[in-house]
Amino acid sequence: MRYLVTGGAGFFGSLLCEDLAGAGHEVVILDRVHDADLARRFPCEQVDLRDAAGVDRVFTQHGPFDGVFHVAAMLAHAIKDQRDLVDSNVDGTRNVAAAAALHGVPHLVFTSSNCVVGKPLSQPVREDDPVNPLEIYGLTKWRGEQVLAEFHDRLNITIIRCPTIMGGGRLGLLSILYEFIHEGRKVWILGDGSNRYQFIAARDLSDAMQRAIRLPGFHLYNIGSHHVPTLRELYQSVIDYAGTSARVAQLPRGPAVAAMRALHRLGLSPLGPYHYQMLAESFIFDTTRIETELGWRPTKTNTQLLIESYQWYIDHLNEIYGAGERSAHRQPVKLQALALVKRFS
Repeated sequence: MRYLVTGGAGFFGSLLCEDLAGAGHEVVILDRVHDADLARRFPCEQVDLRDAAGVDRVFTQHGPFDGVFHVAAMLAHAIKDQRDLVDSNVDGTRNVAAAAALHGVPHLVFTSSNCVVGKPLSQPVREDDPVNPLEIYGLTKWRGEQVLAEFHDRLNITIIRCPTIMGGGRLGLLSILYEFIHEGRKVWILGDGSNRYQFIAARDLSDAMQRAIRLPGFHLYNIGSHHVPTLRELYQSVIDYAGTSARVAQLPRGPAVAAMRALHRLGLSPLGPYHYQMLAESFIFDTTRIETELGWRPTKTNTQLLIESYQWYIDHLNEIYGAGERSAHRQPVKLQALALVKRFS
């Protein structure tokens, strides 16, 4: 098969491209970020999804495609103007779907997010539970889902709502956690750390998407790992593995969330509303539907994923902070006001 992967230069997109190529498929990458290493292995087009003509040109020059994996998404902590986020994640999704429909592409798989749900009313969260995005990124992913629903009669579409995608090379805001553990500092939890927050292995998600690209019709699936420990247990497992002097420490939940919210509004912290929820609330998807209908199963637990990701960070420490421009998930974030937290940790 011949597939187009939007966001193919990102953390997950690049891994998906490798998996597809390993399975014998032809892959073309569309991304606004150029990756020289990937460009040596795959046809790469540096195009912004907001450029409808540019997106259409990729389909014209590199098609026909048997399917599109729409992985590209702009992240809230990676932009200064929220309008860019809306234009890219919503209008960009429309541009991709419109080009796919125009050029006769039969299948499209879209990675959505648990952010569309917001704060769930019950656990575990099912596909038909109400959604209420709490922040701009979740809202744009929800509107992206609605855009794709408009194309249900022209494309076979599968939407997969994902929690945090984990694997070697995933940095972003997780780099803060790894840095604190590596340097033997306090790793902060909000309250008693009894909340549970689900991850998904990048290769498990890749497996699910490759199964979904063959589905006829319109489908929505939740995905996530099994055996989700508490955040306190999870952090302690990584600290034990690392063997550093890091230790889990508590902050009062209410004041800590209020402080993070204020710092974010002032532009002094990379942590936004999604991260308040991750640190303070529980969120677990029910994965019954995707397991039943696609025969899919997760292969790794949260603990295994975070330990493997931490080890990748240690193995590549010397190159992480000196690399050039990469996607938001493939580079560490700036601590900003959290540098003060680090100083007293």
